[in-house]
Amino acid sequence: QVQLVESGGGSVQAGGSLRLSCAASGFSIRGVCMGWFRQAPGKEREGIGIIDSSDRTIYTDSVKGRFTISRDNAKNTLYLEMDSLKPEDTAMYYCAAQTFRTYCPTSVQSTTYNYWGQGTQVTVSS
Repeated sequence: QVQLVESGGGSVQAGGSLRLSCAASGFSIRGVCMGWFRQAPGKEREGIGIIDSSDRTIYTDSVKGRFTISRDNAKNTLYLEMDSLKPEDTAMYYCAAQTFRTYCPTSVQSTTYNYWGQGTQVTVSS
């Protein structure tokens, strides 16, 4: 059974840092296209970034230079390192995996992923 389980969310002051984890089970994340998304109350789900099969990453403009996506294949876990957090980063954060093809979407906003986690809440106070 495929599962993605996010963890690491919490409350932090502006300027602080958090590292989110996305533990995968039921498949290997090695070489799999994976993404991070977030959704704030009353807003649409927003793509944050993608890590492709060669571990290259792309990010949406609002998080460039502050957020970093990485993976540990041995732990079968995807990470989102978030630095210099802002109140506008407050949202539920989700990871997603695309296992049905080898190439990633060209846009971080694409939602063509076949597996999604349940999310972890991040709250940034000013």
